[in-house]
Amino acid sequence: MAEIIKAWDMVAEAKKSIENLSAEQVEAERQAGSAVIVDIRDHRELYLKGKIPGAVLAPRGMLEFWVDPAAEYHREVFSPDRRYIIYCAGGGRSALAAKTMKDMGYPDIAHLERGFDGWEAADLRSEDNK
Repeated sequence: MAEIIKAWDMVAEAKKSIENLSAEQVEAERQAGSAVIVDIRDHRELYLKGKIPGAVLAPRGMLEFWVDPAAEYHREVFSPDRRYIIYCAGGGRSALAAKTMKDMGYPDIAHLERGFDGWEAADLRSEDNK
């Protein structure tokens, strides 16, 4: 019988090969406009908690198909020559998603270490988004 690999072990392994950013670092890049910020949470999470201003929604279940230029579902916002910062709620799914994008040929990938929860805890929302 094959050994079952634990999801959080996969997350820890993914974090070793991607750039892990703090909420403050993500906010600095957002303010500078130097990266496309991608929210991979599902619509319910977005509806309940909001999002980082300017973030592009790309639900985790469709991400690989949206970033693949040869896929029928490809979205023009995704191009390997741009910088991307991925986030989810707590940082697990985004680490896996960032690693996947890197494996697919997107070299300039990072993720928000503590996810939207960490960004919210850092209280970085602008006055018009509070």
